[in-house]
Amino acid sequence: MKTKSANVTVGAHPRITSGTGSVDDLRVPRLKASGRAQGALLEGAGASRSDAVAHCHGNTLPASEICDRAREARDARFDGLFFTGVTSTGIYCRPVCPAPAPKRRNIRYFATAAAAAAAGFRPCLRCRPELAPGSMAHRLGDALLDRALAMIADGALQDGSVDDLAACLGVSARQLRRLFVDSMGVAPLALHTTRRLLLAKQLLSETDLPATQIALASGFHSVRRFNAAFQQGCGLAPTQIRRARRQPVGNGLTLRLCYRPPFDFAAMLNFLGKRAMPGLERVAADSYQRLAGTVYAPVRLRVTADPQQPELHLQIDGADPRAIPDLVRRVRRLFDLDADLAPVHRAFAGEPLLARGIAQRPGLRVPGGWDGFEIAVRAILGQQISVAGATTLAGRLLRTFGTPCTSSGEGFDRLFPAPEALREAPLESIGLPRARAASLRALAAAVADGVVNFSAGQRLDEFVARLCALPGIGAWTAHYVAMRALGHPDAFPSGDLILRQVLGNSSAISERDCEARSQAWRPWRAYAVLHLWQLSNDLAKERTS
Repeated sequence: MKTKSANVTVGAHPRITSGTGSVDDLRVPRLKASGRAQGALLEGAGASRSDAVAHCHGNTLPASEICDRAREARDARFDGLFFTGVTSTGIYCRPVCPAPAPKRRNIRYFATAAAAAAAGFRPCLRCRPELAPGSMAHRLGDALLDRALAMIADGALQDGSVDDLAACLGVSARQLRRLFVDSMGVAPLALHTTRRLLLAKQLLSETDLPATQIALASGFHSVRRFNAAFQQGCGLAPTQIRRARRQPVGNGLTLRLCYRPPFDFAAMLNFLGKRAMPGLERVAADSYQRLAGTVYAPVRLRVTADPQQPELHLQIDGADPRAIPDLVRRVRRLFDLDADLAPVHRAFAGEPLLARGIAQRPGLRVPGGWDGFEIAVRAILGQQISVAGATTLAGRLLRTFGTPCTSSGEGFDRLFPAPEALREAPLESIGLPRARAASLRALAAAVADGVVNFSAGQRLDEFVARLCALPGIGAWTAHYVAMRALGHPDAFPSGDLILRQVLGNSSAISERDCEARSQAWRPWRAYAVLHLWQLSNDLAKERTS
């Protein structure tokens, strides 16, 4: 993470540096109530849907009738899929807001918090829109808008400009801004700025960090500029937010990370626990702990589940405030907290095996990875051996080539090695075959040289092709890495033996047949992988019981 934000140019707006300028500079004109721009900014009006839970894809809203029902029921499955602007109060809320329901004539629906803010609404102090989970739609990664949203969610505008983002996408900054305004009702910078301000609002509400550190954490380099932007964007001064918080703040820095239920936290911990590397990670029955490297200093973090509310608690020890946004993004990706499982379950309804898996574990999610290079290394180590064997090799690699970190205590004493540390390392010394060691060195060199990266917004086929161009990496490894490092929901390692055996009722079907059968589950095949793996474990237990 860089400590200095670049200047940003948006259309005809003046140049704006992070933390400078008025929020008014970031707003766009209200859109007409018809045409393709209607969905995100204006009230969602459309035909009634038969599904009780509708997936909100990127720039679209569920139909008004469904939004009405979800809001009236305070349905947590819709949290983050739309926001409610109340014209009589000037605030916008989450669907789960506990406040008394406003009159229907005073309601407008928005697909994003940024669109509500651009229309002049301020965030509610009771339901706190900053806690709403994000959308997973942009993770599909192929449409231009989806790729741009994924890159912004991954912090592309935290360190770079809209010009840089547009160049990565192969369009001009003007074209990108027009796409956002037409499709979402807000410019890219406005979307990013709203996220910065909502993070600041969360830190004001949940921590005792001083204003100077909160300004840094949210990307501002001047408290005065931060205060002005916050007042413009949230309608209140930062001091008013802090005075209005309803619960005392405990020791340390702990943040609430909400999700849309259901979520099988125990299954997630079980998956991560089998792959945990001593000295770097620790998984208990109710928590995940990790030593995380940042550009400032290593930090320790701990993640637990709230027993009553659909949220995880992230405890961070020793973090530079500028590292907080990246740490939060990584934890959300690791635990797949932005998943919307309703469309996934609908896509699997016609497959008896997957329907059985959903009935048994409706909250199963795709475990992400803390670091893309780490996941790729683990994937190569795991080729053609058991999970336990791969974890043993990963532990040896960590102890031999990892970066010592003695200040963290309690057994956390190693950071995973950087690509530069492995590109010429004698990896055979930890018991690797010569060919696999060469594959790891080739991967490390490709990542160090920028040939391969794990940034968001990549096309699945292009990412797979780049990885498969390296020696010793095939489609299974590439899709596994895409599934966990990129969080791509359609990644599918069709050559996986367990998948082929489960789909063939113990007699493995061919890789081609496995791929063909999976077409009906697109674009959510990564979730099918987790359900089928889990089903294989359950069937094995049934046979031995």
